Amino acid sequence: MTHYNEEMTHLKESLLAMASHAESAVARAMRALVERDDALALQVQADDNILDQYEIEIDDTALHLLAKAPLATELRLITVAMKISQNLERVGDEAVTVSRRVIDLGAEPQLKPYIDLPRMATMSLEMLRDAITAFVNREPEKARAVIPRDSDVDDLNRQLHRELSSYMVERPTTISRCLHLMVISKAIERIADHATNIAEEVVYLYEAKDIRHSGHKTHETENSGR
Repeated sequence: MTHYNEEMTHLKESLLAMASHAESAVARAMRALVERDDALALQVQADDNILDQYEIEIDDTALHLLAKAPLATELRLITVAMKISQNLERVGDEAVTVSRRVIDLGAEPQLKPYIDLPRMATMSLEMLRDAITAFVNREPEKARAVIPRDSDVDDLNRQLHRELSSYMVERPTTISRCLHLMVISKAIERIADHATNIAEEVVYLYEAKDIRHSGHKTHETENSGR
């Protein structure tokens, strides 16, 4: 194997390791929420620098590979790897947002059983997992199937916001807790957005088609041009 091929392999392996860390961060943040575990929430925050380091490492490897004038298909892979790592780093940021609110919520009695938030997180993580699997297995059809699922998470987010808004009107003492839960819900909704962004990049990688603005919603978190 040439040094160039070794670097390409290293790029893909780093991306998969980063995806695993991002997924774990979200899962642990949600466990901290449900179990009211402040120590676990703090650990999620402390581990965020791991994802930051992965992004820096992937960017460095990618830039090194770009300097070697790769073929068109390899060029797409390298640039898509950078975009995916950027989205994964932001998934980690959303996990940190959740964990910070978990600590705030821990200072007051639990408002209600958490059902919708874990369900939203499960849906978002499944989208993320499927998008990464589509990348690994070269399955653009699987990536395309991820994209419409984003609207289901959006619907749950809106439903939860309506419910929490009613709570705040009826019981003003719940306002701070409701606001924390709204932030958590929005963070989970953004994780689904990032999973969608990754799925779109996978389609671009394997079909050479940019489908980012072709009929489904524009993502506020990832609208920069290639």
